[in-house]
Amino acid sequence: MADRGDIDFTYSLTDRVFRLSMGELADFSGAKYDGDFSLTLEQAQQRKHEYVAEQIGLAPGRRVLDFGCGWGALLDFVRRQGGVGVGVTLSSAQLAACRRHGLDAHLFDGRELTRERFGAFDAVVSLGAFEHFCSPEDYRAGRQEDLYRSIFERIASALPEGGRLYLQTMVYGRKMISPEEAVAALDQLPPKDTDAWYLALLSRQFPGSWLPWGQEQVVRCAAPAFRLLSSVSGRLDYVETITQWNARIGRRSVRKSLLKLALVPRYLTSSDFRLAFASGVSANKVCFERELLDHYRLVFEKG
Repeated sequence: MADRGDIDFTYSLTDRVFRLSMGELADFSGAKYDGDFSLTLEQAQQRKHEYVAEQIGLAPGRRVLDFGCGWGALLDFVRRQGGVGVGVTLSSAQLAACRRHGLDAHLFDGRELTRERFGAFDAVVSLGAFEHFCSPEDYRAGRQEDLYRSIFERIASALPEGGRLYLQTMVYGRKMISPEEAVAALDQLPPKDTDAWYLALLSRQFPGSWLPWGQEQVVRCAAPAFRLLSSVSGRLDYVETITQWNARIGRRSVRKSLLKLALVPRYLTSSDFRLAFASGVSANKVCFERELLDHYRLVFEKG
């Protein structure tokens, strides 16, 4: 699993630039356009939150665990609906952002989740965190499915029979290159503009993370504890979400320029940082467009 250092590299390093671009309670996961790309980013994220609430049966007083809570967008939505939200994250900057807004968030490794630690929940939501549960080293060692099953078992232990889990995650898509090529791209940079090159850039942006092989692997690993109720691809929605993020992050401001200047020492000393954040390429967007990646909204029920 991506460790705290990996998560901090991806999320805490760019924390202030992201919040200045998107807002204090911005959602850093795919929005829900459903083909209506006339929606603003905020409207599409609101649509996603409403969809999640419907799928998990959110109501006043119900306890919801946000597994990988980001900057607290969903926790804030749950609070505004009268629910009781508890979030966990491995990003110190995200934790601080959540607590600044009075949200109940904790710096906690989801692999250690127990009912004793946080109590029981009526529902669990995870928007994007599943992408970080398996590392390349875990994959090479053949531990991927064992890790996923363990996570599902821990989540199930905190839910009642019939409790819902809403899981939104990227997966490797139908045009993904072979596992051997993908693993090789982690160690040696492939030729520019090849599929392997874009995946190599993505691996530098999200170190310590290896994705599931399609939704089928996720559903198979969940099966001992959960049954699948619905599955919807959000690949095209994610392409539009990334387009909107890039446009906002690219808008110039004095504060953002000063923050970016502070990252110059990291740029000069880290080749991985240069590849991840300064290559001039939106690797995840290209991977979605080429169908190297897909994106799913999965609704599970315990039992």
